[in-house]
Amino acid sequence: MNLFEIILTIFTSIDLSNNMLEGEIPSSLGNLRSLVVLNLSSNSFTGIIPSSLGNMGDLESLDLSKNKLFGRIPQQLTKLTFLEYLNLSQNRLIGPIPQGRQLDTFSSSSFKGNPSLCGPQLSKKCENVDTPMSCPSRELESKVGFSWEGIAIGYGCGLVVGLICGHVTLSRTNWF
Repeated sequence: MNLFEIILTIFTSIDLSNNMLEGEIPSSLGNLRSLVVLNLSSNSFTGIIPSSLGNMGDLESLDLSKNKLFGRIPQQLTKLTFLEYLNLSQNRLIGPIPQGRQLDTFSSSSFKGNPSLCGPQLSKKCENVDTPMSCPSRELESKVGFSWEGIAIGYGCGLVVGLICGHVTLSRTNWF
């Protein structure tokens, strides 16, 4: 364990709400087992909720609301026995809310704004629970035509053309 990881284990509260953060929530957050409060609300996080968050045994408050998270709520979150506050509202979560322990105690306000979410807390019966989860990010890529692979290819081609033009330009002694 390096010094940075040792320092992070000392933290008991992390509040990064309203910071315009983007990307996926790092699964390494699950290594912060002494964390009591984690607030990542009102950002632009995408991707799934990391199942490793279920390893944070001391967690009492988890707020991931108002992001762009998708997929199912990980079953591992039912292991958070000290969890007193949970807010997963205003995301793109789908499927059934995992049943068991603390997750059964939260009201519909913890899950509102996720139209494809179902379970007793929302008074919305789950149908076709065994259907496989699709990957919205890939579907969105194909509809919009945007992908990181395309950006990498474009960047690489531009770099090669730029280097060739630079070499040709700088190697000429007479311009006219």
